[in-house]
Amino acid sequence: MRIRATAAALSGALAISALAIPAAQAADAPGAGAAKAQLTPFAAQSPAVAGADDAQGDTKITNVTVNGGKDIVVGTSLKKTYTVSVTATDPAGIYDGYAFLWHGTDLDSKTGVDGAMTPSTDHGSCKQVNATTSTCSVTLVADPASTIYGNLLAGRWHVYAAAVGKDGDYTIKDTYKSGWVKRASKLTTNAGPEPVKTGATLTVTGALTRANWDTDTYGGYGNQSVQLQFRKQGASSYSTVKTVTSDSRGNLKTTVKASADGYWRYVFAGTPTSSVATATSDYVDVQ
Repeated sequence: MRIRATAAALSGALAISALAIPAAQAADAPGAGAAKAQLTPFAAQSPAVAGADDAQGDTKITNVTVNGGKDIVVGTSLKKTYTVSVTATDPAGIYDGYAFLWHGTDLDSKTGVDGAMTPSTDHGSCKQVNATTSTCSVTLVADPASTIYGNLLAGRWHVYAAAVGKDGDYTIKDTYKSGWVKRASKLTTNAGPEPVKTGATLTVTGALTRANWDTDTYGGYGNQSVQLQFRKQGASSYSTVKTVTSDSRGNLKTTVKASADGYWRYVFAGTPTSSVATATSDYVDVQ
């Protein structure tokens, strides 16, 4: 794996000064009163001191949504910007909500965190649902040049979520739920010969590749099951013809009997570390 200033990346990820915002904001929160001083457990300088789950009063988080419920798919160069939304409730109303994603085993020590994606702002953007409930959103960035610095970060990430009530109550969940950060996959399809006679053999080739975050390149993804699908001209949907396994370099090759004009494509269902992929279809004229 390349060495891409890993220590610096982690240092930046761990310097989450934004975690101090609930305490800071509580100073201005309506009705916070004496509860302001009690918010210090919610303040932190990094995941290492963010601590375990904590709560004061009756503030509750009812839902957290990461990237609209979709996987966070990252290639080799482009940043992926996404939203994390925290819905919380408190009898006095919600003053703020906050979230970030972290990768590792625990938030109790610096060695327990090997990656983090945090907001650039120091508070969430909140929309009131009703008098007691609000949904607060933050924007995070998965950047192959910094926060996504190696293949070891592909897969499940933990979602830290917190909320503050207008009365100074708060709740912290260091792992409220999980989000999936995956290496982008690409797929190609080429069917031939074209045109082809009815009943003749049609060879369908392709290649499955995925982003390598260690080298910032795409490489063959070998020994993976990929579906070969066909859509007859005039039809509205595809049907699976067979399953093909990519070779060690990610190449795909199989043969079928040509029976009708239509479109051929390969489809990859993805894995816990790699995204789904659908190739651009290739039309074949059968004569």
